Amino acid sequence: METNAMVGTLLGMSGPVFAALGAALAVILSGFGSARGVGIAGEAASGVVVEDPDKFGNTLILTLLPGTQGIYGFLIGFLVLFFTGMMPGGTMIDISLEMGLKIFAACMPVALVGWVSGIAQGRVSAAGMNIVAKHPDHTSKGMLYAAMVETYAILSFLASLLMVLGILM
Repeated sequence: METNAMVGTLLGMSGPVFAALGAALAVILSGFGSARGVGIAGEAASGVVVEDPDKFGNTLILTLLPGTQGIYGFLIGFLVLFFTGMMPGGTMIDISLEMGLKIFAACMPVALVGWVSGIAQGRVSAAGMNIVAKHPDHTSKGMLYAAMVETYAILSFLASLLMVLGILM
């Protein structure tokens, strides 16, 4: 009898654990992708700026673009923690195992696509630095290539956002 009560208690606690894990992975994985992408682009930008410091502004825009995935993941993580009451001072809602798993699944688009697209966008931005170096008047073309990758980060953010709000509202 005591074992059944303990298993029931653990299953009851699993909902909040899965919800928190989803929020954490949304922040961590998208943040990792952004950090890596910004690093890749920043390395390429440094090479361009060493040759011509006046191109700093153009390279800065391309370097910042891969950082948005981390912002999207952070927003999803924040919303999950806020609406579940897991933030300090919040009132914790009752999160069943099923709801916790749904929240976890809802966080995965922004977590996984943010991770992969942040790195991919960093590579595209780094390639765009060649345009800045050789034809600075065509910088917008490099930004457009990087923005194409951003489209999928935005779509994954919207998917996670709609699912999280659908579950918690």
